[in-house]
Amino acid sequence: MNQTSVPSFTLNNGVEIPALGLGVFQTPPAETVQAVTAALEVGYRHIDTAAAYGNEREVGQAVRSSGLAREEVFIETKVWVSDYGYDQALHAFEKSVAKLGVDYLDLMILHQPLASMFDRTIGAYRALEKLYADGRLRAIGVSNFTVADLANLAEHTGIVPAVNQVELHPYSQRKPLQQRHAQLGILTQAWSPIGGITFYPGYTNGETDARRSTLEDPVLNQIGAAHHKSAAQVMLRWHLQQGRSAIPKSVNPSRIAQNLAIFDFELNHDELARIDALDTAHSTWNASAETDQRYVQYQIPEA
Repeated sequence: MNQTSVPSFTLNNGVEIPALGLGVFQTPPAETVQAVTAALEVGYRHIDTAAAYGNEREVGQAVRSSGLAREEVFIETKVWVSDYGYDQALHAFEKSVAKLGVDYLDLMILHQPLASMFDRTIGAYRALEKLYADGRLRAIGVSNFTVADLANLAEHTGIVPAVNQVELHPYSQRKPLQQRHAQLGILTQAWSPIGGITFYPGYTNGETDARRSTLEDPVLNQIGAAHHKSAAQVMLRWHLQQGRSAIPKSVNPSRIAQNLAIFDFELNHDELARIDALDTAHSTWNASAETDQRYVQYQIPEA
């Protein structure tokens, strides 16, 4: 089978990260081995999972079964909020590496800020700093952090996150956050890079109207037709040309392969600008004290 060679971005500590990875959010454990195996066969070398996804064990199984050397696959996972706090996050690392069946991780990030319990968020990040210093983590980062969250974190910790993984697609471009990332040297990593697994709500004058899908957007499809590519491929190409890491999720082998087939065309300046103009400045992800309380109730099982 022909394999695609994926270019890399260089993180702020010099570590190379493949620009495109496979996400396994909401992928049932029973389907995870097949999806990761299909991805590795066509050339993916970056797999993004999380303790809260419940499929770290299956990701590790697929990587081991692939025949690839451990150092050939960039493995990224996340600490869930119920394991925040210094000692708890150190143990969360041990749970993750045991489930994945590895000795180290290429990237470990905090799944989201506990805005109403930020001291626990800081403790967890300090644990990542310790693991990084000990060589157990090649890079550390965060997910779903706002500009304010990043500033708060910086006041109490010493290492600038290598990555902030956030919802980002043509309808939700997080432009002020991306600008702050550029100033700080943080790689923007897009979850939901093609608009999400559900339809994205449209906005008109601040009011939610009919839900719509980026995959049906006429601008994206017009651009795709010009390059003989799908709307999804156009969006992934847009991310990469603008310097973002993207982790599309799929369990369909043909779609997994299609998402990687984006290195044989290039969007021009006008096309990039037309996609940029689709931004609604709204995100579907929002934190609150109420959701914090609910999320911390979910405990991550032992290995």
